[in-house]
Amino acid sequence: MNSSAKLINVDSRQLLAFLEIGRQQSFAKAAEVIHLSPSGVSMMVKELERQVGAQLFERTTRSVTLTDAGRRLVPVAERIVEELHGLGAIVRGTEAAMRSRLDIAATPIVAAALLPHVVSAFAHSHPQVRVQVADRDVGTVGKSVIDGDADMGLGFFVKPAAGLVREPLCRFRLMRISPPGSGRGGVGASRPWSSLSNLRLLSLPPDNPIQALVEANLPRRSAKSQDRLAMNFLGTLIAMVEAGVGHAVVPSIVLAECLRHGLNVSMLVEPAVHLDLFVVARRGAPVKPAATDFTEELKHAASRLVA
Repeated sequence: MNSSAKLINVDSRQLLAFLEIGRQQSFAKAAEVIHLSPSGVSMMVKELERQVGAQLFERTTRSVTLTDAGRRLVPVAERIVEELHGLGAIVRGTEAAMRSRLDIAATPIVAAALLPHVVSAFAHSHPQVRVQVADRDVGTVGKSVIDGDADMGLGFFVKPAAGLVREPLCRFRLMRISPPGSGRGGVGASRPWSSLSNLRLLSLPPDNPIQALVEANLPRRSAKSQDRLAMNFLGTLIAMVEAGVGHAVVPSIVLAECLRHGLNVSMLVEPAVHLDLFVVARRGAPVKPAATDFTEELKHAASRLVA
């Protein structure tokens, strides 16, 4: 690179004024077209001439014509202006595409139990918005939102998390699920937490927020968490209960899934314990209108799942 090369500082307005003067062969007429004063156009051209180091127009009282330097500049200026217009269109198109896309991160059970019907309904009411769903564990859901990879997250965020704003969608009950062989299947009478004392319990991992709430309410006589078979996902836990491996405590968001597997279900009482489902967003981030509309759809759908 030649270190002695002069850096030319030219903006698009100067080039537009230059091109319009060449077309109109008049400073005054060009000023009318580009909505500037004749003196403003004249100043732009003078600065452009200073930057390129050459006179661009021959001026007389009757006419304005391009010099040789001006004629050589015309195709260069036209190409630059065209490229700048193209760049603006690309940026605007990218922004429009981002505005018309909604990225959602959700825990697997929330994605399976809640999102399918909501996404389908939203696609009909908002055909211009592309919804992308990523099913992930609750820790990864929060990180995806904080990192900007997701516009919103869904999960049982029992504790507030730094950088996230939580909005409760609805509240679910904790319930006991038992293998099909222990009854006819379906929702039975409520049972106290003490009824879990002598059962072989399966669980989620100890660091799972749902399991943390379960542990806080289990009777003291229940097996310690380290002695229980733990599953990473609620879907696996339900399948294990169906196979007769044991019993479990799960939130009622999975009630329909449990009934499809023919499990016996009892709401737990003494006390009745509730778990909030939250939608989370990155603190301080602008909220897409599509995200607001989608959240309203979620609230309606989630209210129908509450047991």
